[in-house]
Amino acid sequence: MFTSEALTRGIRVHVLSQFAPGNSQPSNNQWRFVYTVTITNEGAETVQLLTRHWLITDGSGRVEEVRGPGVVGKQPTLKPGESFQYTSSCPLTTPFGIMEGTYQMLTDDGDRFDARIAPFTLSEPYTVH
Repeated sequence: MFTSEALTRGIRVHVLSQFAPGNSQPSNNQWRFVYTVTITNEGAETVQLLTRHWLITDGSGRVEEVRGPGVVGKQPTLKPGESFQYTSSCPLTTPFGIMEGTYQMLTDDGDRFDARIAPFTLSEPYTVH
C-alpha cells in the first residue's frame, strides 16, 4: 500500500492506494489499482468539492488527464471538522504509475481554490521501477 497527503487552505487530502489483483490481467497488460481518498476540512470555513482533475502517469511515461464534476457522483459539502471518504480505481497498461491532481473547492463566500492531491504510487507488489 502507498499513501500521500497534502494540506491546502485547511483541506487535508489523504490517499491510500493498492494493487487490485482480482481485477487485473497482467498477461493482457491490464493492471487495476484501488485508491481510497479521505478529504478532511481542518479549516474554519465550510467548503464544497466541485470538480476533480487527475494526472495519471503510467510506467511508460504516458500521461492521461481526467476532469469531471465531483467524485463518485457526489459534490460533498464539508463543514469545519468534517470528512468525506470514497474509494475508486484506476486502470493502467503498465504494472506501475503515479497519480496526482486537485479538487476545486468552493467556500460559502464564493471563493474557489484548488486543494492539492499529492502524488501517490500505483504499483503491483514486487515490481522493480
